[in-house]
Amino acid sequence: MGIEEILQRDSKYKYMLLGRMQSDCEYYLGFGNRNQSRLWAGNEEKQIEYMKQLYNSFDEDEKPQWLSMSQILDYARQMIPSAE
Repeated sequence: MGIEEILQRDSKYKYMLLGRMQSDCEYYLGFGNRNQSRLWAGNEEKQIEYMKQLYNSFDEDEKPQWLSMSQILDYARQMIPSAE
């Protein structure tokens, strides 16, 4: 499923997917030993890009309280060396 299709889904689906992707990042950086196969999107760059697009797809008053753009950017810095 491409990002265009995902962004057309309802908010509940997008919240759940964003939560899943955040959990994947935490696992990848911890016990997952940086194994790309543990990421929903299959690689670090796509994972972060999808997370940014999902996060930005919400109106300001709908953005998740449990995740911020700065946290997503922090995941990018930790997962993608060129993101520095």
